[in-house]
Amino acid sequence: MNDQYLTVTALTKYIKRKLSSDQHLKNVWLRGEISNFKHHSRGHMYLSLKDEQARIQAVMFAGNNRNLKFTPENGMNVLVRGEINVYEPMGQYQLYIQDMQPDGIGALYLAFEQLKEKLGKEGLFSVERKKAIPTYPNHIAVITSPTGAAVRDVLTTIKRRYPIVPVSILPVLVQGDRAPFSIVRAIEYANEKLDADVLIVGRGGGSIEDLWAFNEEVVARAIANSRIPVISAVGHETDTTISDFVADIRAATPTGAAELAVPSIIELQEQIQSLKHRIRRAMETKQTSERQRLFRLEKSYAFKYPEQLMKQKEQDLDRLLERLSKQMVIHHEQRREKVSNLQNRLFVQGPGAQIKEGRHRLQSNTKQLHARFEDVRNAKRDQFRVNLEKLSLLNPLEIMKRGYAIPFSEKGEVIKKVSQVKKGSNLSLKMHGGSVDCNVLDVEEDKHDRE
Repeated sequence: MNDQYLTVTALTKYIKRKLSSDQHLKNVWLRGEISNFKHHSRGHMYLSLKDEQARIQAVMFAGNNRNLKFTPENGMNVLVRGEINVYEPMGQYQLYIQDMQPDGIGALYLAFEQLKEKLGKEGLFSVERKKAIPTYPNHIAVITSPTGAAVRDVLTTIKRRYPIVPVSILPVLVQGDRAPFSIVRAIEYANEKLDADVLIVGRGGGSIEDLWAFNEEVVARAIANSRIPVISAVGHETDTTISDFVADIRAATPTGAAELAVPSIIELQEQIQSLKHRIRRAMETKQTSERQRLFRLEKSYAFKYPEQLMKQKEQDLDRLLERLSKQMVIHHEQRREKVSNLQNRLFVQGPGAQIKEGRHRLQSNTKQLHARFEDVRNAKRDQFRVNLEKLSLLNPLEIMKRGYAIPFSEKGEVIKKVSQVKKGSNLSLKMHGGSVDCNVLDVEEDKHDRE
């Protein structure tokens, strides 16, 4: 019974084999709108193709999308060709895209517009980046096919207009898959090895496919990074490439590029002749003017009567010398008076006067200080004398002179009251002139003092 059940893997492999064996699913042409587009970092593209009623998963590996001229986007209608098969881990069928084209407009046109928008946003077309083409170039490098008509047109035009300038031809491929890198290497070589000051990059006319190398991003960036000013000359006047936008100047044709690169020697010769004529006329005018001025000088008073003029000038000189002498005297007096005033001010306000005044002020202050010191000393002396008299009045020796004595016990203590004395005890009386040792015969207290 269990043998009737299949595993999911077995069923998926069975369906995969069935789809792989179907020849109609090996080469499917499909039209749809892109959604859920994702460009993986490894280069693979994952997307869904949908219409109004259905949706299918699709993948385009890096090996297949490497040569796409445009970048797929969500919402873009495309025509794809590929194979239907099963992605086993998810058990879902999907379209493995091998080729993709925009639906409605050409892939090259779409790629052109996308790159133009991208580089434009980076500022590679801005006028501020454009370098000026030198008016009189010293060396021109031409990057183009060595066998095309363009190189002949450029060389013929330069030889006719400005044959003195050296021209270096850098031969490159101008169409095909290797053309972009051939052009890039030539631009880099010219910048690194040549001393050229103008670079012409271009080719003759052709289809958009023939001109496509000049729409490649690597070529556009090489032109933008060139230190040498670049003139783009691709195809005919109606042909426009990305190189035209990036270059410092665009020429409608290779012949036009050569005309922009060099001046016309015939026009230069005409300009030289015109300048010679203008210089000659200017010199003649100047000569006539100077001749007339010389004639006026010859007819002037100084040349006709030089002696009178000399006398007149002598008188003028004397008058001026006299005036100068007077002015010098006046000036000297003014200076002398000013010096005198300054000396007086210096005498009054100078250091000597200041020192004298300071010395006088010091003597006055010294006298005041001495007088004040004497007053203070006398006051202190009087106060000392008064205090000395007060101390004399309180001195016990002075009191003893008036007949008083101080009793001391046998222990040498002062006896201050009668109760401290005992009958038969010995005591000593200190009085003026010495002391007396006494024996107490009797003690009698004063009743009034007791009370």
